[in-house]
Amino acid sequence: MKLATVKNDTPDGQLVLVSHDHSLGVVVPEPYATMAAAIADWGNAKAVFESLSAGLQEQSADCIKLEDAMFMAPLPRTWAWLDGSAFIHHIVLIRKARNAPLPEELYERPLMYQGISDQSLGPFDDIKLIDESYGLDFEGEVSVIVDDVPAGISETDAAGHIKLLVLMNDVSLRNLIPAEVKTGFGFIQSKPKSAYAPFAVSPDELGSAWKDSKVHLALSTRYNNEFFGHVNGDEMYFSFSQLIAHAAKTRDLSAGTIIGSGTFSNESEDSGFSCIAEQRMIEKIETGEMKTPFMKIGDRVEMEMLNGDQSIFGKINQIVS
Repeated sequence: MKLATVKNDTPDGQLVLVSHDHSLGVVVPEPYATMAAAIADWGNAKAVFESLSAGLQEQSADCIKLEDAMFMAPLPRTWAWLDGSAFIHHIVLIRKARNAPLPEELYERPLMYQGISDQSLGPFDDIKLIDESYGLDFEGEVSVIVDDVPAGISETDAAGHIKLLVLMNDVSLRNLIPAEVKTGFGFIQSKPKSAYAPFAVSPDELGSAWKDSKVHLALSTRYNNEFFGHVNGDEMYFSFSQLIAHAAKTRDLSAGTIIGSGTFSNESEDSGFSCIAEQRMIEKIETGEMKTPFMKIGDRVEMEMLNGDQSIFGKINQIVS
């Protein structure tokens, strides 16, 4: 199952069921005309999606062409966006980059922060940069959208609450992070709006690449029209089930909560990178100097994840303005 949200005159857009090749869609009717409404009543909404899928297969008159669709984030606004950091190699490099110590429980307890969830960017929306000195960086990752999750849930039971997966660019302002971290209260100014690829997919769309609540596929990134990374998800240390259980240890998670994997990161430099900060750290280790600048006005970043020759989530393609 693939779902997208197209722009209309409301902040939540119009939910559309999408064909596997992304060429056609069927408008989802009320009461599930938005992703927020659908995820809040997932069992009944899923039955509606399954009935609509026949029209997609038959390319009925109800189908709309998506080639010129104006996509929003699949879930344009929601209750909570909680970003984990499940790739240990990324944590090690980023902490080194700002001369920060590694967490004492690095391999026992996932890192997580709460970011902006009431405003998300669509796949082709510009990244607005107020000041280039802030150190704008992209971060490629995959996230899950859950239904209602009760507090204190086990890791085993958490897996059943994963309803959809999304590809995202978790935008960071690197030069603002150190001062915020020193306060002990975490990220506010250094984490602006994140962007999402157009299509949210059910886990079964990944086939055998979805295993143990992890995505075993590579996230490809191009920066200013050149290869930047093809980073595999195999090195995700904490699974999405573990991240959900961590987030829900003392609180219920409302349907529509988004849980992030953190930046895709591999120990081998041959795979490239999913963020600029990692490349800068490797440059410092190898040459003593960080050479690659952070993003500037006019720069472009593209992200996509393929399963064979099929694009799973569609593409993120953003310009800094």
